[in-house]
Amino acid sequence: MEQQHTSRRSFLTLAISTPVVIGALTACGSSGPGESASGEATIWILTGQPQEGIRTDSVDAFNEANPDTTLTLTGFQNDAFKTKIRTAIGAGEAPTIIWTWGGGGLKDYVNNEEVDDLTGWFDDHSDVKDKLFASAFGAATVDDKIYAVPCETVSPIVLFYNLRLFDQVGANPPETWDDLMDLVPVFNDAGVAPISLAGQSRWTNMMWLEFLYDRIGGPDVWDAIFNGESDAWSDPAALEASTKVQDLVKANGFINGFESITADSNADQALLYTDKAAMMLHGAWVYGSMKSDGDDFVSGGHLGYANFPEVEGGKGDPASSVGNPASYYALNASATDAEKEIAKNYFATGLNTDATAQAWIDTGGVPVINGVDEKFSGSDDADWLKFVYDVASQAPNFVQSWDQALSSSTAETLLNNIEQLFGLSITPEQFADNMNQTLDQ
Repeated sequence: MEQQHTSRRSFLTLAISTPVVIGALTACGSSGPGESASGEATIWILTGQPQEGIRTDSVDAFNEANPDTTLTLTGFQNDAFKTKIRTAIGAGEAPTIIWTWGGGGLKDYVNNEEVDDLTGWFDDHSDVKDKLFASAFGAATVDDKIYAVPCETVSPIVLFYNLRLFDQVGANPPETWDDLMDLVPVFNDAGVAPISLAGQSRWTNMMWLEFLYDRIGGPDVWDAIFNGESDAWSDPAALEASTKVQDLVKANGFINGFESITADSNADQALLYTDKAAMMLHGAWVYGSMKSDGDDFVSGGHLGYANFPEVEGGKGDPASSVGNPASYYALNASATDAEKEIAKNYFATGLNTDATAQAWIDTGGVPVINGVDEKFSGSDDADWLKFVYDVASQAPNFVQSWDQALSSSTAETLLNNIEQLFGLSITPEQFADNMNQTLDQ
């Protein structure tokens, strides 16, 4: 994921509409998608620069270091990949290595016995596991077993704020939820929107609920939902979180007309860096676009950022985070033993390398590698990179974005109900009742 551009949690800057083999080929020629020649394994990736280039370089370097075997790479656009991978798995034509967002999609693979359990492999390769953020393994784990290798970058959700506006009203950034609520009338009285929100995109609203569920109820609330426990959405902490969201809406905490603002247009970011709004809750990936589009907003030191405020009396740890813990690679259960050995060798020696880590850093991303912060010195964005690194690596609980953690059908129901919750057309209790109906799906 490119944290510097408009994309949030998927790779939307895409270059091609049909699959293209972009990795090395064996002497006997290219096998078709999902097929492998002897000594050859396959991997499918998402296209779009700079991610495609980094992934391709990683595979090329692995092939050069392992001349007796070949890992053949094929690239797909985001939407094409989602369709192709499901069809290919069902037809027994999937690649050896399956790129995944983890969470609900990975859980489906596991339930259908389509990917291998890698727990034992990680036990035998503790150096690989220890190298990666512990918080990245949650979205790779199903029923206490690890089914995918975390890789690439981490993108926590961050509370951004405009220091110019805080100085203008003589206020400090909020450390607690009560602080945030107290700031709402202060900024409204100053003619400034307290919070920018691209409500039409729906997932942007979701981020507020994700944090409030965690801060109020701790990780057990979401765990119960994710595990499908009966009436989990009606947990008292969940109802309190939904109520607090509606309190914020009713207090005019969000900019007028937030329901018609979209995130893809970067309009919510522009409201922050043009001094129209004081705060914005958003993914770490927007930092780069605000830096490039906001004149001196970032370079001039006018952008502030922090983890989500504590909710006083809540059970959640204020150091916890939500967002994208990593990207993931799973191992096709139907692959041959020889193919799996090539894939596992790539997982161990070619995926999360020093060269790949530096390449992600150069794009403004923070790799999911412990100690990678040592590479930040000298970067103009060193303070920002270190902040993201510290939040992600030290988070006692890192909840994956709900619409990725849940199945696609449940996620759509969730987003529709969140839109209604923020629009005040349903109550917290109605929201919970509607979502409880999805728990057995």
